[in-house]
Amino acid sequence: MVGGACSLQLQPRLLSSFVGNRFIHSTQPLNQLFGYNSGKNQVSMQLSRTFSGLADLLFNRRNLDVEPNRRRKRLRPGKVSPHRPVPDHIPRPPYVNSQKPIGIVSGPEVHDEKGIECMRVSGRLAAQVLEYAGTLVKPGITTDEIDKAVHQMIIDNGAYPSPLGYGGFPKSVCTSVNECICHGIPDSRALEDGDTINIDVTVYLNGYHGDTSATFFCGDVDDEARNLVKVTKDCLHKAISVCAPGMEYKKIGKTIQDHADRYNYGVVRQFVGHGIGRVFHADPVVLHYRNNDHGRMVLNQTFTIDCCIYFVALRYIFYFVCVLLIQCLNFFVI
Repeated sequence: MVGGACSLQLQPRLLSSFVGNRFIHSTQPLNQLFGYNSGKNQVSMQLSRTFSGLADLLFNRRNLDVEPNRRRKRLRPGKVSPHRPVPDHIPRPPYVNSQKPIGIVSGPEVHDEKGIECMRVSGRLAAQVLEYAGTLVKPGITTDEIDKAVHQMIIDNGAYPSPLGYGGFPKSVCTSVNECICHGIPDSRALEDGDTINIDVTVYLNGYHGDTSATFFCGDVDDEARNLVKVTKDCLHKAISVCAPGMEYKKIGKTIQDHADRYNYGVVRQFVGHGIGRVFHADPVVLHYRNNDHGRMVLNQTFTIDCCIYFVALRYIFYFVCVLLIQCLNFFVI
């Protein structure tokens, strides 16, 4: 995604965005939204299966099933089961069964007192579901089984799994294993000893989306992966610490990249943080690398920080999401 000179088609279930095969529609040009660099032939996330040189190095240039000097096999897609039903009495987000293109909604959402409370409730449920999902991670379990458990817990609590039906996404949770950057589709592949998996949970409850994720270790994970997870978490927490009403969003990107640079790690540019609340993806667009965005944080808005950090050696990528609720200079990690 950064620094590549060519782009090739990827296996469809390894890397997927929520936009299906549709173009992303936004009030912002795509080159600003996703960091497209025409001079280097870098391809933006206009299509879910089109990536640039980083993905090419991760997948398409590997001819061996097992990487040299590593025990882990190359990630391959499994079989995707039919999407799971949601009881009729549970309210759906507006995009479900809609034919309208999915994209970033223009304009930041500022919450009133009721909205703040609704965000706390939906965020709390998302956190509880994520914690439960993490307990399921062990060698032998399939990501589809994790999806089944997450789906059931969400609907048992009267909520709707936000990813299901968003831009054609077929599952209720995102499970991104090893070199899958994010938005991985749960399938029949069983987790193996040494795998890492990011589980990204979003729930729609009482008209508000709560969004969170974390990366979990499956069995005995090597030190490289553990160190990367630690640095990524540190990047996230440092980014949270600079948030305040009136602060420029670009401070987030600078903070993340400054810390990643210290460890010789790169920052994936094609995935962005976003506003969240009554709408799944809205302004502001939060970039995780150094940028010149002069937008400023607004009191009582909520947004995500989705920093994706990778080894320069391109062995692993991890994905973390944190939703911030900004209220009167107090910050709540939902």
